[in-house]
Amino acid sequence: MCFDRALRSGRTANDMKTRAPWIALLIVVAAGLGYWMYRMRHRPPDVQYKALPVERRRIVGRVTASGTLSALVTVQVGTQVSGRIQRLAADFNSPVKKGELVAKIDAQIFEAAEQQAQANYLSAKAAVAQAEANALNADKQYARTKALREQNLAAQMDLDTAEANVAVSHAAVDAAKAGIAQVLASLHQAQVNLSYTNIVSPIDGVVISRNVDVGQTVAASLSAPTLFTIAQDLTKMQVDTNVAEGDVGRLQVGMKTYFTVDSFPGQQFLGKIRQIRNAATTVQNVVTYDAVIDVDNPDLKLRPGMTANVTVVYAERKGALSVSNAALRFRPPPALAGSSAALDDSHRRGRGGPASTDSAAPESHTVWALRDGSPHAATIHTGLTDGSVTEVIDGDLSESDQVVVDAVSSEAAPAAPAPGGAPSLRRMF
Repeated sequence: MCFDRALRSGRTANDMKTRAPWIALLIVVAAGLGYWMYRMRHRPPDVQYKALPVERRRIVGRVTASGTLSALVTVQVGTQVSGRIQRLAADFNSPVKKGELVAKIDAQIFEAAEQQAQANYLSAKAAVAQAEANALNADKQYARTKALREQNLAAQMDLDTAEANVAVSHAAVDAAKAGIAQVLASLHQAQVNLSYTNIVSPIDGVVISRNVDVGQTVAASLSAPTLFTIAQDLTKMQVDTNVAEGDVGRLQVGMKTYFTVDSFPGQQFLGKIRQIRNAATTVQNVVTYDAVIDVDNPDLKLRPGMTANVTVVYAERKGALSVSNAALRFRPPPALAGSSAALDDSHRRGRGGPASTDSAAPESHTVWALRDGSPHAATIHTGLTDGSVTEVIDGDLSESDQVVVDAVSSEAAPAAPAPGGAPSLRRMF
């Protein structure tokens, strides 16, 4: 029994000595695998930068706006009286002269009113004649009574009565004359209303709108209804543009402009700013101002109501050092901050907003120049921009530099590989 125990103890010790190296190797392999996995999880991602060159080019500052074409002078022709349209003497696109008849309202009612006023006038004239005759008779009666009174042949009461009759008769004459003046006023009003049945053009021009037809009844009880719209001269037109409040400060009276219309694609029409109106228009919290542009239209291609897409060139730079606006907006993502020693924290907090649109007020910006495969911060002062590139006034950039506009990190693909076997790319910002 003791011999068996000793034999088993010897075998166990030998087994332990044999397995110890393998256990140690297993521990080392497990530790190495764990360290490798830790490094793989925490290693900085591989970064790919997209850069564009800094180059010299022509930069043009533009303000764009939309507007509506209209004639310089447009008159809405209405009616002062109500009635039925008896005749139309003008139609759409009809040229008219000042004072020319364009429409006629049925005048029967107004003619009858004028005849009634004429009759009232004749009656008032007869009343004046009668009052004057009575006054003359009263004067004669007073003279006779006065002579008799001087001879003591008439009583004083008769003289007083004759004198009162004279005053009453002369007052009647004045009342009759006032009545005739009143009747004359009514007659004049009837004649004016009758004249209003002839609708005439107030200016020389072209009819661009007609809103009535023959037989239609128009009512002028509260406001004059519009019958025609007449444009004075279509060879001289204007564009009323809606300029955003952020751009109106760049415009000045006299600036040359060009615009296009949908009716003539590819053709540009020239104009000049005549007025920038101070009255603001607010629609859904968007403030715009009306910049009025004069336009010559000798061939009458442009028509009232067309939509014009206006462009105003307010500044231009030739051979200016420029960078892409995407470079001004680029900021290194936090995940890549530790992958390059060139990403200084102070520069990382620099400005990255949009560039200034006027070199008179340069702004400081930070861009990232790609040097030796790593981004390096560069501070620049910017000027004019055209929306895609911006002028560099001065700073840490030269014409040979390239500026970073984008950065992506290459990560291992998940269980299903990307199409074509290429690793998937994920944007880090």
